[in-house]
Amino acid sequence: MKLYVIRHGETDWNCRRKLQGESDILLNENGRRLAEITRENMGTIPFDLVITSPYQRARETAQIITGNADIPCIQDARIREITWGDWDGLTPEEIAEAGGKERFELFYTNPFFFRGAPGGENIRQVCERGKDFYEELIRNEVFQDKTILVATHGCALRGILNHLYENPSDFWQGGVPANCAVTILEVKHGKSCFLERDKIYYDVSLIQDFYTLKA
Repeated sequence: MKLYVIRHGETDWNCRRKLQGESDILLNENGRRLAEITRENMGTIPFDLVITSPYQRARETAQIITGNADIPCIQDARIREITWGDWDGLTPEEIAEAGGKERFELFYTNPFFFRGAPGGENIRQVCERGKDFYEELIRNEVFQDKTILVATHGCALRGILNHLYENPSDFWQGGVPANCAVTILEVKHGKSCFLERDKIYYDVSLIQDFYTLKA
């Protein structure tokens, strides 16, 4: 089994630094462009199956990557983005103004101590559902010789793969995956091996950091 796990392309809410969990935001023009460049530079990959988050930004990214080919597609809610609850649609600055600065900052600085937004999920919950998805996928005998695209989100991607990293206590592994970053794994006899991590198929100058808390 070969897995290509991709974070969705850019959205307007990324650019505006608004937290987007359950909000079903579409890719913007640049997000589609990044996905198209990624598809072109990845080359032709014979995907047998696509698995996406239920949200349109992940589904559209998968469609672009596969060239809208007629490939079976499954939606799985376990690889959706973290649920932000009452903070969905807010910026870090708006959260800080409402008194949630210290609570929110833990999401990036000490994520396993982040207890979640009001009405939302914490990191451990994202890891639990991500691991459940991954282990069920790699145990499925039907998929053992398949090449599969998994289209998901930044925090969710880290949650899906957390148990595979050499140091799972380092949740972010250096940072939030860039839009359209691809992690490639090969799975043989239930063992997963990283072939690429957070690989970018477009010029690095196009990467934008939307995640630094501004003063």
